Amino acid sequence: MQASSLNAAAPAAASKPRALLRWLLLPLVILAGMGLSVEAGLLGPLGVQVGHLWATLSIFGVGSAILFLLLLLSGPQQGPALNELPRWQLIGGFLGPIYVVVLTLATPHIGIAMTMVAILSGQVGKSVLIDHFGWFGATRKRVNGERWLALALIVVALVLIARG
Repeated sequence: MQASSLNAAAPAAASKPRALLRWLLLPLVILAGMGLSVEAGLLGPLGVQVGHLWATLSIFGVGSAILFLLLLLSGPQQGPALNELPRWQLIGGFLGPIYVVVLTLATPHIGIAMTMVAILSGQVGKSVLIDHFGWFGATRKRVNGERWLALALIVVALVLIARG
């Protein structure tokens, strides 16, 4: 009986560090989201000045240079075997520039707040589906009423910002 109670306690003990990590990562993710708003504020005028595609290329160029320096400074690492990865895992390389081009095009016309809330509604809507169905290897997390309500509130926020 003691062995079974110890086994039952093990998952609970393992979940405490994960819960703590989630709460520690949350402010970091919020700050990253704030960074996206700043990026939108910078990209809109840059796109108007130099062209939307050049603005996107410059942002990715700076980001690539920074990542390259971080890789150099982080010490020896085994590089990825890109030819061994499933091709669908590299779709993000296609989606990232599309996101930035849309951000660059939309921000000067509809504003940063509306652009970010529209992006957020798309992100949360698709994320709920990805979680629900477990697409791309994500852990399945069924959609419940609270998640639908959260998505609806984001859409309400989009409508209110669009009207304001």
